[in-house]
Amino acid sequence: MGENPRAQRLAKQIQQIVATAIEHEVKDPRLELVTVTDVRVTGDLHDATVFYTVRGRNIDDEPDLDSAAEALNRARGQIRKIVGDQLNVRFTPTLKFVYDEVPAASASMEELLSRARARDEETARLRANATPAGSSNPYKGDGEK
Repeated sequence: MGENPRAQRLAKQIQQIVATAIEHEVKDPRLELVTVTDVRVTGDLHDATVFYTVRGRNIDDEPDLDSAAEALNRARGQIRKIVGDQLNVRFTPTLKFVYDEVPAASASMEELLSRARARDEETARLRANATPAGSSNPYKGDGEK
């Protein structure tokens, strides 16, 4: 069964509002590197799950997931009020913030695929210079030469 189209529209609006609120209205430095990736709204429009990721300050820097989660949970009421003010609905959905594992999983999958490609290239290179271990024609009879 397909998802509720109204829930999908509401999820898109909530995603934009929450992203803007985190960027401009919530004054917490721990949220500087937080990106809202997706929002899912239940069919009854009462609960919204906000998926987010956290970037590191540098390429080699590990993101601080715990402090970002704490900051989001601390600002949840303020963000919900902003969402309620900007949405034109009777009931403002409750917000639940969940760390989005998809980017990390896809990055690890991409690494596995690149390692597999490298091994395939190495195998192809070794096969090009390979010679049979035994006779060049193992199926010839005893009397044939």
